[in-house]
Amino acid sequence: MDVTPIALPGTLGEAPSAAVLRPARQRPRDMPRERLLDSGPGTLSDIELIALVLGSGLPGQNVFELARSLLVRFGSLRAMLDATPADFSGIRGIGPAKTAQLLAILEIARRALAEKIRERSVIDSPEAVEDYLRLLIGTRPYEVFVSLFLDARHRLIRSEESSRGSLTRMAVYPREIVRRTLALNAASLIVAHNHPSGAVKPSASDRRLTRMLRDTLTLIDVQLIDHLIVGAQETFSFARAGLL
Repeated sequence: MDVTPIALPGTLGEAPSAAVLRPARQRPRDMPRERLLDSGPGTLSDIELIALVLGSGLPGQNVFELARSLLVRFGSLRAMLDATPADFSGIRGIGPAKTAQLLAILEIARRALAEKIRERSVIDSPEAVEDYLRLLIGTRPYEVFVSLFLDARHRLIRSEESSRGSLTRMAVYPREIVRRTLALNAASLIVAHNHPSGAVKPSASDRRLTRMLRDTLTLIDVQLIDHLIVGAQETFSFARAGLL
């Protein structure tokens, strides 16, 4: 059988290989696009999915090699999709159009999850809330505090970034959160912040802030449903831990 050396798409954990062989004429149904349509996107590797989004490579660098180089550079799919346009600047083969395509993927996912928790009570879909928050702030390199303002049926009215800090410090002002709660006529609230280190165990200051927010919101007859600490892979719930 006639074979041609070509680097096959794989997963990020694999060492790149320049000597993998595959048939020179691959059958159309074996290509990523056809496999996705026939068997679903779950059958494709990370590199194949990114290659489909990119669409094309460069002379001397096929689209799979370009996808692999992106994953190696950023370290993970999430880190790549959480990047800013400036993070893609200077990467050979990634111009404004491909940068926009990549960044649009995460925004679509965020908005789809936000729609889900607008349509249903967050009490009935806690997993969707946690998925949304992980996509929103789970891999930020700095601390971010967000507030989810809810109506009387516990559906999302609005999601807002209430504060932004550094790698290890952030100032949160309960008075400002109360002001926004009243302005939006919210009946209850979920707040969340990320730990860039990835560890989601609450600190003593996290516990103090939660008590202060709960007590301050009680004064205006608004319930603090939960305070979530978000990492890239897991979350900590004050409500679930019996700390609210």
